[in-house]
Order: sequence, then structure tokens, then C-alpha cells
Amino acid sequence: MSLSITHLGTGSRGNSTLLESKDAKVLIDQGFSGTQLEKRLGLLGISPQEIDCIVISHHHGDHGGGARIAQKKWNIPVIANERTVQELDLDPMKTQYFESLDIMKIGTDLSLLAVPVPHAGADNVAFVISHLGERAAIITDLGSWTDELVQHVRGCQHISVEANYDAKRLMSGPYPYSLKERISGRGGHLSNDQTGEFLSLVCTEKTRSITLTHLSERNNQPHLAESTVLYYIDEVFEGDIHVSSQDGPEITHFIGSDALEKKQTLAELNR
Repeated sequence: MSLSITHLGTGSRGNSTLLESKDAKVLIDQGFSGTQLEKRLGLLGISPQEIDCIVISHHHGDHGGGARIAQKKWNIPVIANERTVQELDLDPMKTQYFESLDIMKIGTDLSLLAVPVPHAGADNVAFVISHLGERAAIITDLGSWTDELVQHVRGCQHISVEANYDAKRLMSGPYPYSLKERISGRGGHLSNDQTGEFLSLVCTEKTRSITLTHLSERNNQPHLAESTVLYYIDEVFEGDIHVSSQDGPEITHFIGSDALEKKQTLAELNR
């Protein structure tokens, strides 16, 4: 059996990723309105009532802003760290807590490890997902990385990681200098070059697919992100690379024993 990973959409207007195994359906983040979440899941033939839980990386609105709606409308349990729960004012009766480096077991075949990452104004974590001996990583909203993150992500079969901005576009663009400093700082977001450098540290022969996420609509372009990242990992990565957009879902990646040839686009799912 395999684990499927589908980004319902990534970017500053909302983020959510569906993990689906034999025994569990889990959302990583819920930054969409209830209507948008229902619509995006519906394109995959899934209703919100089928979701077992939502695990939130941090409280910023584009990642957790829709979590309370999901609790109220569909009674979906939410798992988050203490600060995230407080900032989002989540229903304590429908919320479970995790701490950094906790392992959350969901169903019989899925577990998530919460790895802290630097992001200003939030207690943000990346998630390393384990499924029947294979691993994947979902990493977003970080301006740099730690040795601890590299250690846990290295050798994952699938890696989803943000490539937020092209440095030249950001610095020559219209944003105020203070905002440029915040975005490019240690607690901001990863540039295309930083993402490429990070991936060069964690990709191994086990890494079969990469998805670049959370691209800035103003300060990046998919072709820039992909070509820059490939420059850094060309000698260490031979798998598939995909760029996720704000308007998903588009493509599903799989990890597990039968995942090598099992990649689907939304068009294929709807045939």
C-alpha cells in the first residue's frame, strides 16, 4: 500500500495538503474558507466529513485560518501546538496538542514528527511523515534551516518545500525595504537559491519526488523556481519535480512500495 500526498493549494491565499493512507485521511494545514476546502476536496471525490483530523503547522491565517471553521462545521479534530491553539482560538473540546519533536500516530499506518523551523512571530513546525517504513516531508514558511531539520528530512522519498521568492525580483520590486528584509531574513521565507541549497543537503538516492510550494505570485515564477533548484541538485536528484500553485489540487505523489509508477494528475483522476 502507498500514501498519497496532494496539495489542495499553496501560497499566500491559503495552504492545505491532503495525506491519504489505507486507514487515514489527514490535512496538513487548513488556510482556506469552508467553501474552498469543500470545493477542493470535492475535486478529489472526498467530503470534509471523511477527514480524520487536521494538523496545523502554525497559526498564520494562510495555514490555520480555516481550522476553527472545520471544527465548527464538520466537527473535525485539530492537532496543533499550544501557541497555535491559542492564536487561532480553537475549540478545546475538539483539539489535541503536540510539542516539538513529538510523534503523532494517526490510524494504524501513519505517523507525523513535528520538527521546529524558524519563522518570525510563530511557533512553526515542519512535518516528517512516516508510512510503512517510507518517509515524506512537508516544509513551509521558514527563512533558514537547522541541522536538526536536515537530519530528519534527509533521505525522504518525497519532499514538499517552499521556494517562495526569486531574490532579484524581491529586491528590485515595489515592496518597502522593511518588508523585503522581513521576507529574506532568517525568520522569513526561503528563496529559490536557499531551497536549492537545502535540497542539496537532504536529497539522496531514496528521494524520488519534490514539490516546490508557496511561490510568491509577485516575486517568483514557476520556471525560475524549478530551474534554480535543479541547478543545485542536478547531480544528486534524478526524480520528478513539480511546482504547486495556489489553485490546486493538481497532482498527487505517492510514497510506499507501489509508488514508483503511481503518480496522478487531477485530469487523470477525473477521467
